[in-house]
Amino acid sequence: MNNKYIHEQYEEDEKLKEECGVFGIYDFDGGDVASTIYYGLFALQHRGQESCGIAVSDTNGPKGSVKSHKGMGLVNEVFTPELLEGLKGDIGVGHTRYSTAGSSTRENAQPLVLNYVKGTLGLAHNGNLVNAPELRRELEYTGAIFQTTIDSEVIAYHIARERIHTASVEEAVSRAMNKIKGAYSLIVMSPRKLIGARDPYGFRPLCIGKRDNAYILASETCALDTIGASFVRDVEPGEIVTITPQKGIESDKSHCLPKGQEARCIFEYIYFARPDTHIDGVSVYQSRILSGKFLAIDSPVEADLVVGVPESGNAAALGYSLQSGIPYGTAFVKNGYVGRTFIKPKQSNRESSVRVKLNVLKEAVNGKRVIMIDDSIVRGTTSDRIVRMLREAGAKEVHMRVSSPPFLHPCYFGTDVPAEDQLIAHNRTIEEIRQVIGADSLAYLRTERLGEMIGGMGHCTACFTGDYPIAPPTEDIRGSFEK
Repeated sequence: MNNKYIHEQYEEDEKLKEECGVFGIYDFDGGDVASTIYYGLFALQHRGQESCGIAVSDTNGPKGSVKSHKGMGLVNEVFTPELLEGLKGDIGVGHTRYSTAGSSTRENAQPLVLNYVKGTLGLAHNGNLVNAPELRRELEYTGAIFQTTIDSEVIAYHIARERIHTASVEEAVSRAMNKIKGAYSLIVMSPRKLIGARDPYGFRPLCIGKRDNAYILASETCALDTIGASFVRDVEPGEIVTITPQKGIESDKSHCLPKGQEARCIFEYIYFARPDTHIDGVSVYQSRILSGKFLAIDSPVEADLVVGVPESGNAAALGYSLQSGIPYGTAFVKNGYVGRTFIKPKQSNRESSVRVKLNVLKEAVNGKRVIMIDDSIVRGTTSDRIVRMLREAGAKEVHMRVSSPPFLHPCYFGTDVPAEDQLIAHNRTIEEIRQVIGADSLAYLRTERLGEMIGGMGHCTACFTGDYPIAPPTEDIRGSFEK
């Protein structure tokens, strides 16, 4: 694939996207929870900016009554104070989405709400199943009619189906977990219970919080901070937690794997999660500082200034500076009003999408040897432009350091790492990549440093090594249901 084609087709797709953020709350005192979910989703907006939704229920009201609203856009675009006022209920789930499997349409927005024999289920899912296509076909042959093209609906159907044969919703979730394979952090709202479940490998994060007499489940601890809740603990990989006023938090660990088999997505720490989040006891900010320190130890270079590509490169750049003694500075001004979704300039336009988002502080870099740190290089289309911008602003040398190893393989677990032929590192040496992006030197984080970065916990390195913790699907699962 020639570079021109990559530029034209993928100009704005350089940054990886994470699939979703999930949030659930049960207020045992009976207070309305919709506005709290709204603020929780606001804190998780970075995890998905295509669509969002909230579903609530009154645990003292009729069993089948769920009020929900969802739409395309950011949280503050989809919800108004009047809408939130109408969502009355003391238990609820919320979701913010970026699509990796299933197209970007309102039907595919979550949470999903199912009405069935036992009442209602509200479900919010973060992750990707690797066996969704076969599970879906199996359900279709037994008469299931699907309203969406997302794998989350497959999970909801399996829970509903199992619920008919089990004594409780949590048992139905457990049975569904025997069938589904892949990455999932789930929040399930039943008429009288809030349930959280995390896949046995722990790909995606999920934590528990408490505020007064309300319990919360959320993708990241920063959402707990935003609503003034205290952190209780993480949901363990493979664990199912059931939250009720009668029993508080109940735990089922029958699906948990030995610690050595756990496979957290390392990119949560490198890029996806907010820096003020803690995942499984590890500070995301500290892990990024460490990655920068490791780059300084393993790939030193003489320079006058260390800068980060905002936002996720900043902490790693600070770590590099602390370790090397080279001053840390700001080289880029970011337009705070550009989200991950904006009307993209066409290739023929003079406005570059990179320049719309970032501008260089000429005074900071002019005449200097600059070390520029970014969290990743996916296709390389953004990196070469940023290097060029630094040179045009007068930088004498530009040395690029990357706080992750080179991407060589696609991801099937809820991250949109693309097919191999679209990855700049595929079939290229580091020297060849350096030439493509135009830097004076280039170095990546060593793969063996990833474990040190997060205190030795089990993690997934498949996108770097091709060593998948679960066998990859035999068919393309991304958007497979539109075919």
